[in-house]
Amino acid sequence: MRISKIYPGSLAEELELVIGDKILEINGKAPRDIIELSFQLAEEEIELLIEHADGDREIVGFEKDVDEELGAEFDSAVFDGIRRCKNHCVFCFVDMIAPHMRKTLSIKDDDYRLSFLYGNFITLTNLTDADFRRIKNFHLSPLYVSVHAMNPDVRAKMLRTPLAANIQKNLDRLENCGVEYHTQVVLCPGLNDGAELDYTIAEILKRRPHALSLAIVPVGVTKHRRDKFPLTQFDKNGAEKIIAQVEKIQKRLRAETGRTFLYLGDEFYFLAGKKIPPADFYDDFPQIENGIGMTRNFIEEFYAEKNSAAQNFSQADKKITVDVISGTSFAEILKELAAEMTQQNFKLDVKILPVVNEFFGSTVNVSGLLTGGDIIGALKKNNRPRDKILIPATALRSGENVFLDDVTINDIKKIFPAQIEPIRTGAEFFRALGR
Repeated sequence: MRISKIYPGSLAEELELVIGDKILEINGKAPRDIIELSFQLAEEEIELLIEHADGDREIVGFEKDVDEELGAEFDSAVFDGIRRCKNHCVFCFVDMIAPHMRKTLSIKDDDYRLSFLYGNFITLTNLTDADFRRIKNFHLSPLYVSVHAMNPDVRAKMLRTPLAANIQKNLDRLENCGVEYHTQVVLCPGLNDGAELDYTIAEILKRRPHALSLAIVPVGVTKHRRDKFPLTQFDKNGAEKIIAQVEKIQKRLRAETGRTFLYLGDEFYFLAGKKIPPADFYDDFPQIENGIGMTRNFIEEFYAEKNSAAQNFSQADKKITVDVISGTSFAEILKELAAEMTQQNFKLDVKILPVVNEFFGSTVNVSGLLTGGDIIGALKKNNRPRDKILIPATALRSGENVFLDDVTINDIKKIFPAQIEPIRTGAEFFRALGR
């Protein structure tokens, strides 16, 4: 496990560890992941076996407080390799990416450790008895489970493995380990919708309080899908039916418990042309990283920032032109918010550019899957002098200024000499337009 960052003033800095050092053992044991490392470092007396970048090894011994952290980050959270998914789901998005892209985009993980640490969804089909024991011993809760269908036959068909039929048994085992979990369903027309969806919802509801939430998201299909299994996407009529089906249960749950528990992905509302539900409908946004309620949260952040800045809002000294890049599904929301800004500041010229996703296919309409090449193409078609270009931060590789197609922000700047600003939150969107 290679150290990638040292925090100033930390124990790691005091021990003179540096970026590039590898921790091979802690008190004679090699940790398998960041979870095990944390438990091992909880001891007061520590011996680290360190391997330096030049290959030399040394043992570093020290004493520390029980709650004192090392103050270092590592290249990966798992040191013995990411658990790869052995399923072959009919809807797997990784199988639909373009050929010859970065190998990291083709990694299909099904690792319970990443589920606990980062909220990655797992299918439970690859867990061993030892994994369940470890989940219990380390109290790894909550986890995030891709259920898709509670009917064993339907789930086995969708995941294309007989192991998927054990969903009831595996959820029982998690609960016996004292684990709580969030669940999701990738909804595929003709496979797990209709009566099958009703059954899945009913079965998950029975599992409360261990089951913390259930999210339903529509299947996405790119033009690069090569799988012969017939798979279609939801249209406006289909989305309307799903919303009507789920709303009945949501209203009952809110009347009974005061919480919604069951949430639909934002895309259903976009497809149906319906308004996104209010903030309290999403409770405490338990699956926002899964895109559930992300639009409503963005809107709430925008207005919170707008209200807090009301006293300091002033007209710009000169005309400011801003182009805002967006996926086609989110563009109308941005237009509404931008209109509120231009009504207050008449020198602000904002143009929302809904970018058609030529790279993955026009049916892929979320901002997070836009590529640099498609953004460049949209800017060329709508060419005009602009002071700023706002781009969705979700389209960039985590922690970097690189898009999925390896185009960088600097590449765009070379073509369009404007200030380019990645935007993640509604508050950031307001501030970018308000200054």
